[in-house]
Amino acid sequence: MRILLIANYRPDAQQSMQRYADWLERALIGRGHQVTVIRPEPFFSRLTFGTRRLGAVAKYLGYIDKFVLFPFKLRSQARKHEVTHILDHSNSMYMAHLRGRRALITAHDLLAVRAALGEFPEAGTGWSGRILQRWILRGLAISPRFISVSQKTAGDLFALLPQTPAENLSVIPNPLNWPYKPTSQRPAFVGIPEPHRTQLSNGAPYIFHVGANQWYKNRLGVLKIFSELRKLPGFTGTKLLMAGKPWTLPMREFHSVAGLGECAFELGTLETTEMQACYSHALALLFPSLEEGFGWPLVEAQACGCPVITSNRPPMNWVAGASAEFNPPAALLIDPTDPATAARTIAAELAPNRGALIDAGFKNLARYDEAQILDEYCSLYESVAQGK
Repeated sequence: MRILLIANYRPDAQQSMQRYADWLERALIGRGHQVTVIRPEPFFSRLTFGTRRLGAVAKYLGYIDKFVLFPFKLRSQARKHEVTHILDHSNSMYMAHLRGRRALITAHDLLAVRAALGEFPEAGTGWSGRILQRWILRGLAISPRFISVSQKTAGDLFALLPQTPAENLSVIPNPLNWPYKPTSQRPAFVGIPEPHRTQLSNGAPYIFHVGANQWYKNRLGVLKIFSELRKLPGFTGTKLLMAGKPWTLPMREFHSVAGLGECAFELGTLETTEMQACYSHALALLFPSLEEGFGWPLVEAQACGCPVITSNRPPMNWVAGASAEFNPPAALLIDPTDPATAARTIAAELAPNRGALIDAGFKNLARYDEAQILDEYCSLYESVAQGK
């Protein structure tokens, strides 16, 4: 089958979406399909991209690359393929150029759309963001088929587009997109000052976190939960390592006021092998998001034998295998908005249940088997190509 995949604009630096595109391209080629990946290419934006002084200008020039230049290439390529798959719902406006074509969209999370509609005042969507999200919603409304990466995202889609027929949406979770597994290789702990780096290299216990700085990632909440946890017996010598984007100003202020300078550290963006090492040797992954579309770190950690502590909210509890239908639960669930209670739960339940959480986490990974998930994708593509 000839399949056209529409990937994201690279200057937007959406790493998870790039990983998703790379995985799907590789997997479909492995199944014998003819796969073409196209994405908007920097043309106008490259004139200023990377310069801080003109960063805002680059953003709007990028809109020309994405929404004026790219549709010409999209229409030309779509005529040559049996199925066109828009890999990120935030590019749903391209569906207007695919009318009459066999096409579908993957919906990862609809948080930005919901924020633009006023559901999350803390998100602070600006006027241009509200226009963009309304445009995205209009594109979703004309899509003939959808993939949703979680039941939660599927529910959000039906809430936003209640006229969508249920049979037009398939819930297919993300697979592991890299062969994570436990490793004896210890992390390098680059950037952590001495003597803490040596202590960690010698086996000092640490809690691990990975994430960006969107409001729903609750990274300030990570620091608050850890601050409370440090006060409890058994955790006074534990450290916190946070990978991902640089800390925000409120995070740095709390870090200073709470006196976490000797125990909580930034790791920055890590290579995949270093992530694997950090998961493998962590006491647990702390992932107290307020909202998510899926939450890849949950299953990455479980694949490395790292216990997961996450929010008792969908989709985190479902992805981690800890919502009501899972017995035994594969993750320790907390209230992400109550740091003191969350810390007490961790202190009381992590140590006695750590082995069981690791075992249940490995079992939960069966739901994210790449071959099984790819079977579902290929079956859906066949259906779309046949116009069903």
